[in-house]
Amino acid sequence: MTDDRAHTAEKSGTAVATAMRATDVIAAYARWAPIYDVVFGRIMESSRRAAVAALPPDTRRVLEVGVGTGISLPDYPSSVRVTGIDLSPDMLAKARQRIAAEKLTNVEAILEMDAARLEFADDAFDCAMAMYVMTVVPDPARVMSEMRRIVRPGGRILAVSHFAPESGVRARIGGLLSPMGRLLGWNTTIRASTLAALPGVRLLSNRAAGLGGFYRLLEFEVAKV
Repeated sequence: MTDDRAHTAEKSGTAVATAMRATDVIAAYARWAPIYDVVFGRIMESSRRAAVAALPPDTRRVLEVGVGTGISLPDYPSSVRVTGIDLSPDMLAKARQRIAAEKLTNVEAILEMDAARLEFADDAFDCAMAMYVMTVVPDPARVMSEMRRIVRPGGRILAVSHFAPESGVRARIGGLLSPMGRLLGWNTTIRASTLAALPGVRLLSNRAAGLGGFYRLLEFEVAKV
């Protein structure tokens, strides 16, 4: 097999694997949708609110990637217009019910969409919010690249999740818990430093955001040439 054919085959295999993973995510969250808020609502409450509180004062438009059941939507100021996307139609159905019940008029749209293939124009948002997403998506680098594309220069990417510690006791414990994380669909090996090393973003802060620092909030500034 020539190098070109081998490269094409490798890319094709990666695309198939990614599509299969996306299918697995949709199936998993179809099961989680009816009980997600009950199971994770209180556990993740402080980190959700910390992420929204980190929005710069001049923020007007936000894309929430992986909006799920919309549990975070009531936390946004009414002056901020929010668009939410998710792969799971079952989770999005819950989000639409919440928007209607709580009359969240600042929510512009709730859309079924792949975070790795955002269907928005460049520089369309002031901020991209990714809550508990970067450790679930098959290709975090691709998702970061897409969020950077749709956020204006100088805008923000806010990512909250449990990221793997770089070293020490917590890193060793994280390694032991990795198989459990995979059962839940989480990638427990994603590190903040990996995301910070990606092109076109500058890490401004990495701070605790709930559960004694188990959840971390990463704030990135978008830089474009």
